[in-house]
Amino acid sequence: MSDAPSTPTLELDHVSFIRDDRRILDDVTWSVQPDERWLILGANGSGKTTMVRIASMYEHPSKGTVRVLGETLGSTDVRILRRRIGVMSAAIGAQLRPALTAREVVVTAKFAALEPWWHTYTDEDNAHADSCLERMGVGHYAHRSLGTLSSGEQQRVLLARALMNEPGIVVLDEPSARLDLGGREQLVQALAELTADPASPPLVLVTHHVDEVPPGMTHALLLREGKVLVAGALDDVLTADSLSDCFAMSLVLERRGDGRLTAWSRRSG
Repeated sequence: MSDAPSTPTLELDHVSFIRDDRRILDDVTWSVQPDERWLILGANGSGKTTMVRIASMYEHPSKGTVRVLGETLGSTDVRILRRRIGVMSAAIGAQLRPALTAREVVVTAKFAALEPWWHTYTDEDNAHADSCLERMGVGHYAHRSLGTLSSGEQQRVLLARALMNEPGIVVLDEPSARLDLGGREQLVQALAELTADPASPPLVLVTHHVDEVPPGMTHALLLREGKVLVAGALDDVLTADSLSDCFAMSLVLERRGDGRLTAWSRRSG
């Protein structure tokens, strides 16, 4: 058996991003291996969303190299490659018509589309969309319109959509944004099922709330003002000190027995 290192699923090599003379990302180097589940933490404005937009090939860096699934940004057809990247975000959910059925929402991911009438889908496509919904525990809602589902159910549908193309990597950009407490907990449960499945692709979860982090995440990267503060195995790098540095305030970090995390200000403790 070879001990040669595996090829990273995702690589950012000295990536910077500048817009309107503002340096949003500053010399970010980071890689995701095939068996890893990464958490990206940072305050609002730290560059998290820009980083995942670059990683999912929806944005080009001002400097540096981006490789995803063996392809290099700038020398590949991103329209094709995006179909191999499962993306879930509140922004995508907001663009989908509430009248679409759960099955239609999921099947549109085959062509990275937002409307089912833009392309033609086969019975096999629809059956696979149904299986993705079943995997996320919402298969019985296949013919229900998105707008009639609870916020937590909608996020499970969007997570099923991210899995439609059997992606090589899944990127979740603040997926619990706009969710109430019940919806958030439903989503965390769904993500925990995904992270626990060894057959699942590598995953990147972006958030600024540690309470939203499901058990099973293996690594963490903390961003502040566009720079990587620390990155590595989650238990090693995600500490009260690193979290305090990331959010520029004194924080307490607690690891619960069920694998969940919680944090609060020392002044409020």
